[in-house]
Amino acid sequence: MSDKGKFVISLDFELLWGMRDKVSKEDYGENIIAVRDILPRMLDLFTEYDVKATFATVGFLFASNKQELLEYCPESKPNYKDDNLSPYNGHFNLLKESEVEDKYHYAADLIELLKEYPEQEIGSHTFSHYYCNSEGQSIDEFASDMEAAVKIANAKNIDLKSLIFPRNMVNDDYLKVCESNGINSFRGNEHVWFHKDEKTSRIKTLAKRGFRLLNAYINVAGHHCYRTEDIAKKKPYDIPASRFLRPYSKRLKILEGIRRKRILKSMTFAARNGEVYHLWWHPHNFGQNQEENFMFLNDILKHYKKLNKTFGFTSITMKDLATQMDNSYA
Repeated sequence: MSDKGKFVISLDFELLWGMRDKVSKEDYGENIIAVRDILPRMLDLFTEYDVKATFATVGFLFASNKQELLEYCPESKPNYKDDNLSPYNGHFNLLKESEVEDKYHYAADLIELLKEYPEQEIGSHTFSHYYCNSEGQSIDEFASDMEAAVKIANAKNIDLKSLIFPRNMVNDDYLKVCESNGINSFRGNEHVWFHKDEKTSRIKTLAKRGFRLLNAYINVAGHHCYRTEDIAKKKPYDIPASRFLRPYSKRLKILEGIRRKRILKSMTFAARNGEVYHLWWHPHNFGQNQEENFMFLNDILKHYKKLNKTFGFTSITMKDLATQMDNSYA
């Protein structure tokens, strides 16, 4: 395996299914609808800079209409203690009959667009935006969810190999289910205490949020770059996050230069040291302030090209990185 650094991008592609338990369509709907313009624009930008990405897609989005969606829903559904977490508890009543009428819950057209870019990967974000660490649900229910995700993807001639756990709720006990469904890699959390998914006090939760925000601007906890030989030690491969690409904030615009420098410095560290840098976000994060967000992304990709020419820093999907590790460390 090449000792050159690797640049991994993963996107959590979920539309309203990923936000429905936190915000209403009225409050956040503009961001969701904007994905229809954002995703094609991202693909164009990735193509311009020869950048590859993994689009981890909620299984519900593969359906073109409500009837098709219902046909793929598993009999065994997550029995969350908090009923609001399950999309099956009433939210289906809000769905329109087809993608033509409902751009919040269906994305078959965008998935077909992604398929036109074979260098990009379509991965899984589970079938129902499943919360693996929430109370009430079980490993058997997760298995049913993943089987449904694989089934609907296969019907669209898509072979799922990578998984992003919704809300970054990585559950080590569930990894064997992922592997049995063909998943070869997943995105783990950054290796630092304030990114651990755990039950904690309200004060500690607020502290973790504060440190995550601070770490986006200042090097509080290192570069979060990873060696492939460490990633390759266990399967399915944990390709951990390095940085969440926070959306542009007018309130914090004076700090944009610092935020940019934080990311670019870590990319440079990965390139110089032959390590993996993994950047992630949601397409709907670009829903507001689109021009500012795309300018920021353009700066990142421009820096990638510079590192590619200088150090051989290589853009790669999660699937392809896993394949390289299979071939090199088996």
